[in-house]
Amino acid sequence: MAPQRDWFDKDYYRILGVAESATPKEITKAYRKLARENHPDTHPGDAAAEERFKEASAAYDVLGDEEKRTEYDEVRRLGPIGFPGGGGGPDHGPYNFNVGADGLGDLLGQMFGRGRGSGRGRGGSAGAGPQRGDDLAASLTLEFADAARGVTTTLYLTSDAECGTCHGSGARPGTTPTVCSACGGRGVVDDNQGFFSFSSPCRSCGGRGVVIESPCPNCHGSGTEHRAREVQVRIPAGVADGQTIRLPGRGGPGRNGGPAGDLLVECHVTHHPLFGRQGNNLTVKVPVTFAEAALGADIDVPTLEGPRVTLRLRPGTASGSKHRVKGKGIATKKTTGDLIVTVDVQVPTSLTDAQRHAVEAYAAATTTSPRAGMG
Repeated sequence: MAPQRDWFDKDYYRILGVAESATPKEITKAYRKLARENHPDTHPGDAAAEERFKEASAAYDVLGDEEKRTEYDEVRRLGPIGFPGGGGGPDHGPYNFNVGADGLGDLLGQMFGRGRGSGRGRGGSAGAGPQRGDDLAASLTLEFADAARGVTTTLYLTSDAECGTCHGSGARPGTTPTVCSACGGRGVVDDNQGFFSFSSPCRSCGGRGVVIESPCPNCHGSGTEHRAREVQVRIPAGVADGQTIRLPGRGGPGRNGGPAGDLLVECHVTHHPLFGRQGNNLTVKVPVTFAEAALGADIDVPTLEGPRVTLRLRPGTASGSKHRVKGKGIATKKTTGDLIVTVDVQVPTSLTDAQRHAVEAYAAATTTSPRAGMG
């Protein structure tokens, strides 16, 4: 997206009360705290609180999105001339510009929101400085009961991971990378041209800020390797079929000292032979005899966890009627669902002589028709 003029006037990091190096988790935590403290629903009529809430929301809209945050940081560093219509002059003085390896073309692209390096950790160009690792996707099939109660399991992945030999440093064991003498560890070099100062990735270290004189024999200096790995996953109670669980920091390894990406686990839940699900409520259909439905009875009902429970049916219970057993559904950290029992009155397809005589006696004693009101 193109940069907004507000980006130059407002320091979103200061509004949220976080450092510019804050992690996405820290930014989200700070925003939620401010949103709770200043939400209009909890401060009706408080214009100051409403304004703070709006500012926090605007700040999180940018800093909470990785691509927007990258552009925001770049535009703020460029200064007002990085915004279409902005510019220098006697009131502004000289500005610093960050130019990619392709020169002024990349600068103009960044100024108008078309920079090629906005996809940090997402396949964008590998500029100088730490790079966040890629998010990875995985699929997990769960038994119905495991999804309901929660489970800890192991995922087996084959992906890029931190090199097991050099532990991500890229240097041969027993050696360490040295600070690049050309850029002093910054990863970029400046070329001062009067009022303009152009920066580009350091060619000596490739923008990493360090030089690996003795590369790791396993990863050849990259710090990563493609290998099979095991990831332990804690699936919370009540996960639904098709729901995606995000595991922070369990995705692809970061580059140049950047943080790892996240692992996104899509959950698929198998069907259960007895139980169904409606939110956190469990459902079950229980067959009963005609006599139990007509006369009333105490019947045993299965539960997903532990022993059966007893459900009392009133005389004249209709087939298809639903009955709620409190607290026997799915229990999560926030709430516990119920067990919804549907009564299914069974009509026998064959009768013994004694049963037939009993039904005939019932029919003879019945003096009204259920269809009497149909005309």
